[in-house]
Amino acid sequence: MITVPVIETEHLILREHRLSDFDATAEHWASERTRYTGGPHARGRAWECFSMDAGQWLLRGYGMWMLEDKASGKTAGFVGFYEPDRYDEPEIGWILFEEFEGKGLAYEAVVAAREFGAQNFGITAPCSFIDAENERSIALAERLGATREDTREGPRGPYYVYRHPAAENDGASK
Repeated sequence: MITVPVIETEHLILREHRLSDFDATAEHWASERTRYTGGPHARGRAWECFSMDAGQWLLRGYGMWMLEDKASGKTAGFVGFYEPDRYDEPEIGWILFEEFEGKGLAYEAVVAAREFGAQNFGITAPCSFIDAENERSIALAERLGATREDTREGPRGPYYVYRHPAAENDGASK
């Protein structure tokens, strides 16, 4: 059994995946809003994505946190570190569910996750892989201080590699 660390910010609780989060996650993956992150997906594929994100904690020792909105108690999205076998380094990624967008929550969540990752996982300058057409995520990455260091071609078209600023850490760099 692995314990996923809990992080509290002003508006959010970053915590482990729970079965009660799945319906909101499946609804998100079914929407056209996921076109920049590989979707939309049917419920079965959404379960695979949900399970894969949760499983990173067991296999890598870090992963994606579910976001719980403190005010409503609702599942608001997810943020954290993702490193499937095909990646050569951990990515920091974020997804906010539609009702929670535009409130600064993604910024708040990424800052908290990024600081925790540097201090506890040695991930001091993570990258973010962002679809070249995903203007909102590009704007957030830049607001977070990340800079575009590369353009690559993926199965869905071009994407950018954004590098987040290096942070102090207590462990080895990844």
